[in-house]
Amino acid sequence: MTAFLRSLPLVVLLVVAGCQTAPPVQEMSDARQAIMAAKDAGAAKHAAAALEDAEEYLQSAEKYLNTRNYTIARRDALNAKQRALDALKRSEIESDPDE
Repeated sequence: MTAFLRSLPLVVLLVVAGCQTAPPVQEMSDARQAIMAAKDAGAAKHAAAALEDAEEYLQSAEKYLNTRNYTIARRDALNAKQRALDALKRSEIESDPDE
């Protein structure tokens, strides 16, 4: 039983490391979709800086994805999605005539 308890942290570490080595396919897709939604909402006009940041993060994520550096690609894809959502929100606020 003690050998099991001693090896448990190693097993947990290997499982976590294994999860992080998979390509960030979903994160990349989410980022692309968020950027497209922001563009459709007029982010190029109302939130150009945030949209540009999102596109730069996506380009960086694609670069790291191509070099199989999945951890950084995932991080940049998540940042791209967040910046695109920020641009979308700003676009919706700016284009709303009631506000």
